This record gives sequence, C-alpha cells and structure tokens, in this order.
Amino acid sequence: MKNSAQKLNRRHFITRSAKAVSMASVMPAISFGKNFNRERRVKTVLVGTGSRGISCWGKELIGPYADFVDMVGLCDSNKKRVDVAKAMIGSESKTYHSSEFEKMVRAQKPDVVIVTTTDCFHADYIVRAMELGCDVVSEKPLATETGQCQRIIDAEKRTGKKVYVGFNVRYMNESIEMKRILSSDELGKIIAIEYHEYLDTLHGASYFRRWHGKTKYSGSLLVHKSSHHFDLISWLLDAEPVEVQAIGKTAFYGSNNVFRGSNCRTCSFTESCDFYWDMTKDRRSMKLYADCEDVDGYYRDGCVWDDKIDSQDTCSVQVNYDNGSQLTYTLNAYLPYEGQYICFSGEKGRLDVRLYSRQPWETKAPVEFRLTKDRNTTKIWHIHPDKGGHGGADERVKDMFFKPNQPDPTGQKAGSRAGVLSSMVGIAARKSMETGKSIEIADLIKF
Repeated sequence: MKNSAQKLNRRHFITRSAKAVSMASVMPAISFGKNFNRERRVKTVLVGTGSRGISCWGKELIGPYADFVDMVGLCDSNKKRVDVAKAMIGSESKTYHSSEFEKMVRAQKPDVVIVTTTDCFHADYIVRAMELGCDVVSEKPLATETGQCQRIIDAEKRTGKKVYVGFNVRYMNESIEMKRILSSDELGKIIAIEYHEYLDTLHGASYFRRWHGKTKYSGSLLVHKSSHHFDLISWLLDAEPVEVQAIGKTAFYGSNNVFRGSNCRTCSFTESCDFYWDMTKDRRSMKLYADCEDVDGYYRDGCVWDDKIDSQDTCSVQVNYDNGSQLTYTLNAYLPYEGQYICFSGEKGRLDVRLYSRQPWETKAPVEFRLTKDRNTTKIWHIHPDKGGHGGADERVKDMFFKPNQPDPTGQKAGSRAGVLSSMVGIAARKSMETGKSIEIADLIKF
C-alpha cells in the first residue's frame, strides 16, 4: 500500500497538531456555549434512550453531576421505551417521540444535546441540534457514512456550534500509560503498530443479536466498535489516517449456520443452539426492550444466525498515517477468549501491551506492559483498571465535558475532526473490501 501522505496539506497537519498540544494545557477543558461558566447548570436533553444512553448519559450523569447538569428532555423513536427509561434514570424530564425532536429543543432550550441513538441516525440529530443553536455530545461512532461525516463538518462550520465525541477509551488507565510512554520518546519514531481485537462468544455474539450486526444501522463493527481503536491510535501518535486498505467477511455469524429463528424467546432451536440467550432472566432488558417491542418490532434477543447480518466478523485493516507510521489492525468476533494485543515498534525499541478480559489464565492484572529496548533488556509491569464504567473512563469523560476548568494536558477531549476521521477509517475499510483497492481518505472527505 503506497503512502499517500503527500496528497494532504502537511503544513496544515503540523500546524494543527502543534496548536492542539500548546493550547491543551492552558485552556479550560470545555465550554458548552456561552452559558457553561455561569452559575446555572448546563441544560441537556438526551436523544436515544437505549441501554447505553440511560446508564452512562442518563442515571450516571444526573446523579453524580447534579451540581453541573440539568436534564430537561428525553427523546426516543419508541414512546414506550422513553417512558420506561425515564423511570430507570429517575428523571423528571419531559419525554418526546423522535418526531418531536425539534419541538423538544425549541421548548426546552438545552445548551447541549446528547446523542445516543442507533448509529446511522447520529448525524441527523447532530446536524439539526447545531442548526437549532445547541452544542452536541455524541456517542461513537460520530457517523456511519461519508455523506454524514461531511454534513457534520459543514454544519459545525456554518453554525459555529461544537460537536464532541465520548471516546472513553482515551481515558482508560492503559491508554493513559501508553500515551505517557509514547510521548516520552523512549521508543523514538513509531514505525509500525499492531492492534488485535479479540471478542469472545459472549461479547462478540451480543453485537450480532442486536442492530449492530446490520451495516445499514451500525456502519459495520469496523465503524461502531473499531472507531474507538482507530481514534486511540491517532490520539496516541498525534497523527491522522490518510490511506486504508482492508479485507473482511462475515465468516461466522449470519448465514453461516443451518438453522435460525427470529429471536431467542420464540426459537425452535433453543436446545441445540450454543448461542441461545434467555432474555427473560435479564429483568432490565425485559422492561426496556421486550415490554416495548410491540411498538417497533425490535428484538433485543435477535438471532445471531439472521441471514440479513452483513457486518464483518473477521477483518484485517491496514492504515497509513500522515507521520509515516503504519497500522495493522485485526478484529475477530467469535473467539474462545476476550482481549487485545497492541504493539508499537519504534526506532529505539518495542512496546507490547496485552489486555486480558475474562481469561482463565489471568494471574496478576488485566493489563500487562512489556518495554524492550534491545535483545538483552526488557521490562514488564502490570496495571489495573479503576472502579466504575469502562475502568473509570466513563466518569472521566463526563468530568471533562461537564465539570468546569478540567485540565487536558494530553488532549483527551475529542472533537468532530477526531470523530469524523475515526469513522472514516472504518468507512474506507468497507469501501476497500468492496472494491479491492486502497482508499485515500482525502478523496472522500473535505474538512
């Protein structure tokens, strides 16, 4: 794969990166509009009241952050679900159907719209929120298609409002440690990165039971899931992707089985299917999804063998960056164990990071670091995640967004550019799979 960095404006990249580093340590962490630093709390509305929305951005926001946040509206395409979500969150917010989104914003006048809908609808709400005068916090991915990315970029420029993305992986202890090592220049220039994502048959299968297994909704796992990882590499390297080449297929789930049903609760193959999930034992899922499915027909316990599943479960992606580094990324979603293996090969040595999740041979700590400087010198140490969602990262993201004057020396706060580029790597990978060609991001999107 040729290096296409010369096609992009190097002066722009270098200037942007230098400004980001110099300003990060002196500016307030965030300002959601002109009202953020006033005495009153930030007014927010939440659109998309599924599991992630009502937990991280609902109950876990209005409780611990009550001094900073006032949630004034909840919105969802399923009216039953939004009412159930209101009770689960413990909110007094007024509820709205998604068709009433604009009505909600005009009536409640929020400072910030929090977007946690199905991925393919993120861009619609993000753009309209900015047009109505609001800043936006969006769950990843920012968008699932090139046109959506362009609309967000153009709307942010046109309206002067801001979009931020909840890339909580940047805030995990292991990510902070990787950033410390790479920023110290102990490895010198990073030449190559290997990033291997291992999803087991618990976690991996859960994506294919839900809408995430359909590309039209999620953009594929390379967008929905892997945008986290592509963003992490850009942040760690302080570099941006320029060219993508990929191969991938749906090799395990979907049509790769002799039987299937519509969902687990009504299936005839519960005794013979290794992926049968008894949703009736999950009280929260029953209330939030099963009790509301008559409205929209969405089954939270959908069949992993649904022949409409087209999101790749087996992927290999290569990415070239504007600083000359290259990434080899793999995703496999049906393995007997869970974890990650991330390696950085530099001019002065190599860093190996192993993340163990639910593995029976885990003995010391979930994350192992190995730094090797030469054939005779290697150092090994272990770190633990903190308590809280995603190893404490969910709380740190909300601190950065909603507590005033938060320091950000490493530039963890992610804006629209980071969100767009992380989505575009997955989008370009899909396009490469379809065409068999290398895809240059500058040919798809204009900032």
